Amino acid sequence: MNQQGIVTEKQKENEQIKQMILECHQKVNGIYGYYRVKAWIKRNYGKTVNHKRVYRLMKELGVQAKIRRKKPKYKAGKENIVASNVLNRDFVATAANQKWVTDITYVPFQGTYLYLSAIKDLYNNEIIAYRISRSNDLKLVIETVKDAIKKRDARGVLLHSDQGSQYTSRQYHQLLKAHHIIPSMSRRGNCLDNACMENFFGHLKSEMVDLPTFETEEEMIEAIDQYMYFYNYERCQKKLDYLSPVEYRIA
Repeated sequence: MNQQGIVTEKQKENEQIKQMILECHQKVNGIYGYYRVKAWIKRNYGKTVNHKRVYRLMKELGVQAKIRRKKPKYKAGKENIVASNVLNRDFVATAANQKWVTDITYVPFQGTYLYLSAIKDLYNNEIIAYRISRSNDLKLVIETVKDAIKKRDARGVLLHSDQGSQYTSRQYHQLLKAHHIIPSMSRRGNCLDNACMENFFGHLKSEMVDLPTFETEEEMIEAIDQYMYFYNYERCQKKLDYLSPVEYRIA
């Protein structure tokens, strides 16, 4: 209000924007910072708002993005190359199905773990295949790769992984060779060689898994499925011009 107690048009607009901010914050579980909130408002309401204004209004509301915990860094061990590090930290792809990266992460659940294997396309950061299992074994990796092959033209694609035992197995390399997929592997103990996959798992764990408490394994798997859909179809990314991975691919 001004000194006469009259609500100005700018104040009315600020209140409208605040409602949009709160709606966005609720729908994405509070994971967006002000740049992504700005993009969300533009995409959902067609309204362009300066990022500084969004930041100020978020501060007034006491709304802030959840901060992702950083993983500790480890020193590299002795190299034992199985496949060359063809990717060599060049995480840029100019088209879909040029460069894929894959890895496995564990998800704590009631004193035990579920294991998530995923493959990401570096062109648009889309998760093109994933599997969840109680066992961190070769079958988990093989099924994930087969799912990706069914969905995409994998001929000639570079598939980068670490040197986990599943990825150094004969069966894994036979599968890649049969479909003309080029294997690439990080140097042993050097997580930065597959940093983009580590980054995705970090987002998943901070934005989804760390938030609710799951009573059953089925609830956790359903939540992971929902997050994967959200990540691919709705979660905007700065490097994708604030589009989601699928939006960027079909644009």
